[in-house]
Amino acid sequence: MPTSFEKRRAELGDRLRRLRVDAGYETGKDFAKAIGWNAPKVSKIENGRQTVGDDDLDAWIAAVGGPPELAEQLREQLVGVRDAHASWKDKVRDGHRARQEESIAREARALRIRAVDLRIVSGLLQTPEYARHTLLAHARIHGGGQDITEAVRARMQRQQILYEPGRTIELLTSEAALRYPNAPHEVMIAQVHKLLALLGTPNIRFGIIPADVVLPYPVTADFWVVDDVAMVETPEGEHIASDADPYHEVADLLWTVAAEGDAARAVLLRVLDSLTRAAPPSQAQ
Repeated sequence: MPTSFEKRRAELGDRLRRLRVDAGYETGKDFAKAIGWNAPKVSKIENGRQTVGDDDLDAWIAAVGGPPELAEQLREQLVGVRDAHASWKDKVRDGHRARQEESIAREARALRIRAVDLRIVSGLLQTPEYARHTLLAHARIHGGGQDITEAVRARMQRQQILYEPGRTIELLTSEAALRYPNAPHEVMIAQVHKLLALLGTPNIRFGIIPADVVLPYPVTADFWVVDDVAMVETPEGEHIASDADPYHEVADLLWTVAAEGDAARAVLLRVLDSLTRAAPPSQAQ
């Protein structure tokens, strides 16, 4: 089911759509032309796929001739949308399992999932032990470490979506994410083996950016785009972007330098060899 944030954003978008129609603009295209926007922007706002900005809301109100009391109501509603967008810390303070279950619900509805995780292996590709170390690291900063075992189990449940037809899944990581490990060598070795085993899985596009390529865009934070909702992760928390289009554009650029198929296998085998040689004898398996 939709999150509180998604529900509130959709409600605001629907209200803005009704105001637009009542003002005499029969189509979003007509309205966009009148206020100097592109039509897709109007559609995304009205359908709850993009959060309207303060200036955009003012322009909308002016275009539909809204009275001061309506303007105040809409601004309060926008504040409610933003309040519903809790930070990662707020979501996981009482435990990480609920956050993983939220992802299960969101991804089950999605037709397209794009993950750009250049600093960590995507949650949809993690082994249980890698996931455990990752979630424990988050808990040290954000709290909520009391249900890590349940959270790991939920994250593994999320991965069932990889084998369900009917959607496009693109998962992009980097060689650096494996060469700067966040877990012991034996965990990283098992993680690379899992990535190798997943190569060629139907419906999954997997790419890895080699360490020696020039990035076409300086990525400062990992992000996901689920349909038209972009989520950006920083140490402060997880944030939902107001517009997913720039993230699609960045993802497209990064895929131009990613290794796929046999080239990805070569990168992973190179990393595996390095990890194996660096591991203590008891761990190099």
